[in-house]
Amino acid sequence: MARISGGEALTRCLLNEGVRRVFGIPGGQLLPFIDAIHRVGRPQGMEYIMTRHESAAAHMADAWARVTGEPGVCSGTVGPGAANLVPGVWVARADSVPMVVITPQIHGSRAYPFRGSQQQLDQWHLMAPLTKWNAVIHRWERIPELVQRAFREATTGRPGPVHLDITVDVMFETRDEEELKLLPPERYRPPRGPAAPHDLVEEAVERLLRAERPLIHAGLGVLRAGAWEPLRELAEYLQIPVSSTISARGVLPEDHALALIAKGGGAIFAEMGADLVLAVGCTFWELDFWGRPPFWGPPEAQRVIQIDVEPASIGLNRPVDLALVGDAREVLQQMVTAAREATPPRKPSDWSVRCKRQEQEGFKALEPQLRSDVKPIHPLRLMGEVRRFFGPETLLVVDGGNMACWANMALNVGGPRQFLAPMHTGHLGVGLPFALGAKMACPDRPVVILHGDGSFMLSCHELETAVRLKLPVIDIIGNDRAWGMIKAGQAKAFRERFYGVDFTDARYDRIAEAMGCYGERVEDPAEIRPALERAVSSGRPAVLDVYLDATANLNPPTLDLLNSVWLEGCEPPSG
Repeated sequence: MARISGGEALTRCLLNEGVRRVFGIPGGQLLPFIDAIHRVGRPQGMEYIMTRHESAAAHMADAWARVTGEPGVCSGTVGPGAANLVPGVWVARADSVPMVVITPQIHGSRAYPFRGSQQQLDQWHLMAPLTKWNAVIHRWERIPELVQRAFREATTGRPGPVHLDITVDVMFETRDEEELKLLPPERYRPPRGPAAPHDLVEEAVERLLRAERPLIHAGLGVLRAGAWEPLRELAEYLQIPVSSTISARGVLPEDHALALIAKGGGAIFAEMGADLVLAVGCTFWELDFWGRPPFWGPPEAQRVIQIDVEPASIGLNRPVDLALVGDAREVLQQMVTAAREATPPRKPSDWSVRCKRQEQEGFKALEPQLRSDVKPIHPLRLMGEVRRFFGPETLLVVDGGNMACWANMALNVGGPRQFLAPMHTGHLGVGLPFALGAKMACPDRPVVILHGDGSFMLSCHELETAVRLKLPVIDIIGNDRAWGMIKAGQAKAFRERFYGVDFTDARYDRIAEAMGCYGERVEDPAEIRPALERAVSSGRPAVLDVYLDATANLNPPTLDLLNSVWLEGCEPPSG
């Protein structure tokens, strides 16, 4: 009778969950696990994806989950490896991304409590505030039970990362393979989320039908639940415009007649003027301006119906008039059915047409800068070329800072799960690993990264990963030779006393070339499109180092709006 290690038992449990990729960096305590992936996992379609830093492994697993809807899986070795996973786990937690984080622990005879082993780290407590649930596996026979629970916790209710800490003696221990008892996932976790009470669903639809200026506002909960189809059906059937949180961009393709780009002119017009808001899978968080006037209507004039799978999120930042607790997909499908029973399909209203017109007029005002020929290159000219070059099937990765501001103003997102950004954390350095995880999930679709030179350098080591794995992502750097958003803050608050924010003019294209990528510096706006063409035709990972007008980056139009939220209540400095 064959005997299998704890590492192989873990691998078989992951195969039972349909896991196809495990992202990480190897370590001695992980060897039985990695070897089992090679021997047992690979013939069944599972791959171990080595990165150059554990944080990148977590970010790649995060992106895989965002794009596929499957839980991402990542690992790091004991101590330093586990600590390096932290930034990626935090981003996934903030954005409700289902992910399973695996770390080995030192020998159980010397752990919890610890006795002074090298690399010992209380990884359970380290991960506790960053994860939805975590556990220490002290015994071989508990591996299947706790893996099953990990996936159940990660994927049900509000999704999120979970953590399994496995002592090295359990990882190496062997048992008869017959002792590994596996059940199909449908035996221990629900295939569908909870629905809402029927009478409350009918009331919600009745209120939408009575409203003169209704609006659907969609958050990440719609993407995590895979609820964009019933959302589109409801919006089209009742002809209700749809705005979204910035992080949920693309929940409705942004060229759709009812779609309003997040925090664009049409969305702000609708959010201020709606008399009824159906908020789905969102909490009116900070970049939704807490759901408060003047960016939203006052509660006495603007009613709110909120749908959320998490009861604690109801009314968290804004009082609601009707609460529907349930899975976004299930509840929206209930509302579609109720709407079809209550009324014939509606025609476009003056309200929905006005909202879209506001958006279009606001975008027209950007046209001069989107086609500007000034040198150095204006950031909006760069965005204009990206918008015109890449089609609606493109996956867009935005890596914080001013480039995120410009991208949100000027780019369209073609559909759900095509916009990847760490909006709830603003975490820098996710760009390249996010793009690599997305490209592995969608190898036949273009993947484009937009970030500044500061965030590029936080994960540029993963260019080697891109080359090794043959992942031809297009990495576009808006090079302003500074931490541009922080420098803009110094310009306004401290009378242009710039300190601790400027870089040298490094040649990022040459770094890329040295790692085996296509690299090119672009200094003339007329050369942006030809450079994009050369980057794509190279068939390799590509880095375009675009030399931007640094003065334009000192005043992105949305920065004052963001600062008004971030620095609310802060006194301006004197002097």
